[in-house]
Amino acid sequence: MAGSFDLFVVFAEMRTGSNLLEDYLNQINGVTCHGEAFNPNFIGYPNRDDILGITHRQREDNPDRLLRAIREKTDGLGGFRYFHDHDPRVLAPILSDPRCAKIILTRNPLDSYISLKIARATDQWKLTNVKNRKEAQAHFDLPEFERHLGRIQSFQLEVMRALQVTGQSAFYIGYDDLHDTEVLSGLAHWLGAQANPDVFQANLKPQNPQPLSDKVVNYGQMELALRALDRFDLTRTPNFEPRRGPVVPSYVACARHPLLYLPIRSGPEDSVTAWMAALDGAGTELVTNFNQKNLRGWLQDNPGHQRFTVLRHPLARAHAAFCDKILDTGPGSFAKIRQQLARSHGLDLPEDANDPGYGPSAHKAAFEGFLRFLRANLNGQTSIRVDAHWASQVACLQGMSEFCLPDRLLREDDLPDALPQIAAQLGVTAPPEFNSAPDANTRRLSQIYDQSLDQLCRDAYPRDYTMFGFSDFRMPA
Repeated sequence: MAGSFDLFVVFAEMRTGSNLLEDYLNQINGVTCHGEAFNPNFIGYPNRDDILGITHRQREDNPDRLLRAIREKTDGLGGFRYFHDHDPRVLAPILSDPRCAKIILTRNPLDSYISLKIARATDQWKLTNVKNRKEAQAHFDLPEFERHLGRIQSFQLEVMRALQVTGQSAFYIGYDDLHDTEVLSGLAHWLGAQANPDVFQANLKPQNPQPLSDKVVNYGQMELALRALDRFDLTRTPNFEPRRGPVVPSYVACARHPLLYLPIRSGPEDSVTAWMAALDGAGTELVTNFNQKNLRGWLQDNPGHQRFTVLRHPLARAHAAFCDKILDTGPGSFAKIRQQLARSHGLDLPEDANDPGYGPSAHKAAFEGFLRFLRANLNGQTSIRVDAHWASQVACLQGMSEFCLPDRLLREDDLPDALPQIAAQLGVTAPPEFNSAPDANTRRLSQIYDQSLDQLCRDAYPRDYTMFGFSDFRMPA
């Protein structure tokens, strides 16, 4: 069959009407749907031995073999149904393939959840004769429903993003559309086939057509429980910050101990690496200049290794970034961004950071301007890049996860106890003490601190405050 596609997939979930949709697809001339071809528990359908000569065992050994068979050996256009828990090895290939048509079937998640509960209770998954219908009521469980909803939404977002990144579109069809023969005819046309609306005949019957109030034994409790769900995600913190990758070249390892530090920029890097050097002892240098290849080798060569990163209070971290990269004009500072901040964001910055005329009040005013810039910058409202030195710590951790996550997420205030504990786990009997004395930037922040700075920082870093539970900044003793 000529057309834009040589394969199709129906992305659906249990109890969304995928059996009925498959029944309709198989009524289209030149289209064949091979069931749940990649269900880990069976191949195509329960009690089926193979699809197009490919057995369950052969599919487990090489899922691509079945994918090729459906594409090449089906008489016409072949496809299958795919749920979130099906073989993940085929997901990336089909998502990235523009010759694979994507049909996305959705249903009200509450309806699918209740239908699933009833199907499990009756063990009746299809109905062709209403005389054989089994009845049962479902018991609504809020935590269980939230898990059900989370799985569905997570998978839908994964599929949607993959289509966006690859510039593809899908055919979306809702459960209620399955009885609209004109929509089904449009689906056939989209697949490159022709089907008159009159050809579609439903062989399967709705199993539970009654209202929810008749299907849920604790319907009143369900109504109360669902009121607590935030349907419109009103409490979500908007995030316009760009995604970050792992900054592997910044990672630092001990030379004599299997310990790896994954720094978050503008954190206490100097004091942590000084402690690591003291742990190794005199005459050794820390291992730096990693890339993904040699870091992977280090991880393999150091079984039992410990990986850690350190969270710093957002206000202290923002102030460190401001002092080191904007206020300072020496090597490593951001001269061009400094000029843009002065020109476009109204920061009054001295020529020399040590200028006697630049006192605490001037410093506070300039830092306040920087915090306001950060809010706009992290919300995608400026032309200046979101640099790693002031990116949110949530985004930095998400970037780390693309290669490897830290075993331990330490807080700067806890380092005097936490680092010696890690050393003890590595077998060090007398680890060095961590120097917890505040650095120059923190001492300077203490001179200008008041709660107005905390509020400006909360406005700039709402996700960090929410996800990590930061309270107001506490000045060091």
